[in-house]
Amino acid sequence: MLLTVAIVGAPHGLKGDVKLNVRTDSPERRLVVGKMYETEPAELGPVTIASVRSHKGSTYVTFVEYADRTGAEALRGVKLVVETDEDEIEEDAWYAHELVGLEALDPEGYELGEVTGLEPGPAHDYLIVREPDGILTKVPFVKAIVTEVDLDDNCVIIDAPAGLFSDAELEID
Repeated sequence: MLLTVAIVGAPHGLKGDVKLNVRTDSPERRLVVGKMYETEPAELGPVTIASVRSHKGSTYVTFVEYADRTGAEALRGVKLVVETDEDEIEEDAWYAHELVGLEALDPEGYELGEVTGLEPGPAHDYLIVREPDGILTKVPFVKAIVTEVDLDDNCVIIDAPAGLFSDAELEID
């Protein structure tokens, strides 16, 4: 199974630097000089990291195969991918593609919507749930709120605090 390590963004400067939208939880291990990545689309790769630098919270790299701005521009939107090693998977960890499409239920089994994505956050990730009325809701992906992920039953159980979902009834005293 291929996992996305980063998505190539806009070029920066004239020497082929590109900004990366990092999608890995360990960039210091994955984004190192000399590391080679397959790409999606495959015809633009593989690519080898020639340099890595951080600037104002962003990660910039250059690739051996694309050493100027024109080449870097051709990579915009390209995914750097890696084959997963099933031994690296930790317990209670899921990939975004496993969660998308799962039914979101409350603890009593009532439908809250469908999981449409996973968005990384600075402290924790967010499940993106499309409610039946079409509203997108960001649900903090923490054990206290997302109490269960059941891939076999194709659902997640969400014990949402009042007001998180649009049709949640708020008790007013």
